[in-house]
Amino acid sequence: MGEPYDVIIVGSGAGGAAVAYKLVRGGKRVLLLEKGTTLPRDRSTLDVKQVFREGRFKNKEQWVDGYNKVFVPGEYYNVGGKTKWYGAALLRFAPHEFEADPDHQCLGWPFGYDELAAYYDEAEQLLHVNCFENEPELQSLLDGIIAADAAWKAQSLPLGLKREILNDEEEAKHFDGYASACGYKSDAERNLIEPLLQAPNFTLLTDKQAIAFIYDVADAAAITGVVCADGASYKAGAVVLAAGAMTSPRILQDHLAVTGLDRSLPSAVLVGANFKFHVNSALLGFSRFKNPDVLRKTAILFNDKFPHSTVQCLGWIDGDILGTQLPAAVPKFVASALGERAIGFFVTTEDGSDPDNRIVSCGQAGLPLMNYDLRRLKPADKEHRRLVRAFMSRLIRAGLIGVDRYIGMAGTAHALGTLVTGTDPQASVIDGDGKVHGMRGLYVGDGSALPRSSRVNPALTIYAWGLRLGEHLARQPA
Repeated sequence: MGEPYDVIIVGSGAGGAAVAYKLVRGGKRVLLLEKGTTLPRDRSTLDVKQVFREGRFKNKEQWVDGYNKVFVPGEYYNVGGKTKWYGAALLRFAPHEFEADPDHQCLGWPFGYDELAAYYDEAEQLLHVNCFENEPELQSLLDGIIAADAAWKAQSLPLGLKREILNDEEEAKHFDGYASACGYKSDAERNLIEPLLQAPNFTLLTDKQAIAFIYDVADAAAITGVVCADGASYKAGAVVLAAGAMTSPRILQDHLAVTGLDRSLPSAVLVGANFKFHVNSALLGFSRFKNPDVLRKTAILFNDKFPHSTVQCLGWIDGDILGTQLPAAVPKFVASALGERAIGFFVTTEDGSDPDNRIVSCGQAGLPLMNYDLRRLKPADKEHRRLVRAFMSRLIRAGLIGVDRYIGMAGTAHALGTLVTGTDPQASVIDGDGKVHGMRGLYVGDGSALPRSSRVNPALTIYAWGLRLGEHLARQPA
């Protein structure tokens, strides 16, 4: 009968879960390996102290940056990956964001928007995407901003949230940056993995960190399985890397180095290169009046003066949440007073691609390296700074006092681009179907594949890419 699995998928986030969903429904025998475990559903994932102050559920692994400074990136390793923690903003990339934009240092996709359109449709259905009405305080603020400057345009923010969340105030206040205990938030585990658990052709194994590939002894470019940190090994006809844009390239880099393929594979130099994760700043506005809105994260703003950027509302903020970001010396009553009057925004600019912005494994010799410098991306950095100043000015004119903070290296929620798709093996790592150029049996199903980040959250596009890849592999002969 051959190997017990047709496909092994490494990682259970948006891309890996989407690939698994299509493959299992297509009759393939699938093994899904997850480095972490399932999260508790005892509402501890809604607790500000455990989630933010203590960082109970966050990654603890240290990295170094391009200046050899040690830091801990904001990663999560659990079934469902970062989709358990995201703010569930599920937006499509615009058609023009599939094209190259040299002036902004943006690479192009090997196909256009139309190729992903049907998978966007499917992802939105699977994730129950909804739009919610803006609550009174937010609507009043948006009206003031738009009335004062017609260049600003507000749209409803598509969210992977069930409408029942409005009947559960604790969940409604704790969906943006928290893992839902009751399943109100659409994530990869709830919506794509759980429906597969009873299928006879699906196996999910947790606490399984894939660290290396099994390969044909006569040809290191032919991948036949994976090896895990605990010594276990699994074989299959194909392997899909979906461990995220900071982990997938390191697994491949180690394989290339051990086998010597780093000297012969045309795309080897690009493995880990072109790392991107948006230029993001958090902006808080403080009013003289208390803000009673609960859901809050229901709108996104565009301005044609900033064509690569958006301003998105953030979810609930109060004194407890704000206090986790303030110095310990700030009295609790001050944090509480500020939190009652705060409204948050996420200012996002698409970062371009630079081959020197890269993820490097370093093997067993040291800590993994994230070499990322905004000075290599001058158009993105300039637009982002202009946007923050412009939106801060709008808030001041609306009667709010604003403060902003660049998220920086630790904010890797939108990590992308380290194994980009393209037609040229000299300029990309994988082809338009997700297969690594010059290798057999190895595919990429996560955000590593995305050559552009666009100006919006990338989760829906990663889901769509995974659904398309899973459908492609499901059609392959066993």
